[in-house]
Order: sequence, then structure tokens, then C-alpha cells
Amino acid sequence: MTRIRIRVHNIRGSCPVFKVGDEIVIDGAELVLSETNAYCVWAAASFTPYLHAIRAGVPPNVVGLATHGSDYYVQCLDPGPPLTPGGTVVFKMSLENKR
Repeated sequence: MTRIRIRVHNIRGSCPVFKVGDEIVIDGAELVLSETNAYCVWAAASFTPYLHAIRAGVPPNVVGLATHGSDYYVQCLDPGPPLTPGGTVVFKMSLENKR
């Protein structure tokens, strides 16, 4: 099995849930609560569709989630100011071998 580590890369505007550096860890179908700092169901809608591709080893540039390297980048659905009072969170997603 493999694990996917999702780290908050940056935030444009403000987010009531995440701060830069927060992590979400997924092991198989399990959300690893002991290693997850915060979780937002709305933000999860942005990265959940890519979990199978990441786990299968599809390169991020093939699915349009990076220009180079092995990390995948997605952002949450909140456009932030001036359209909403929140902000856009950019997540860096990495595949890691199970320990």
C-alpha cells in the first residue's frame, strides 16, 4: 500500500480551517487522523478526484497538475477576495511508500 500526503503549500486570502504547512495523510481509504492537522470537506472536493491517479503513479504533468517534478498541485474551490471573504488554499500532494 501507499500513502498520500497532502500539505498546505500556500494560502491566498484567509482560510478558517488551514494554515501553511498543515497536512492531511491518506493511507489506502483511511484518513489518518493522528497525522492530519485539519480537514475541510469543501477543499477535499478539489483533491479527491486525483487520489487514484496519484496512487497509480500517473505523472502529475500527464494530468495537468504540475509542469515538472513528482508532486501534484491542486487548489480549493474558494476564489477568495473580492468574490468571497475566504481564500484559496493550494495543496501539494505527494505519494509516499508505506512505512
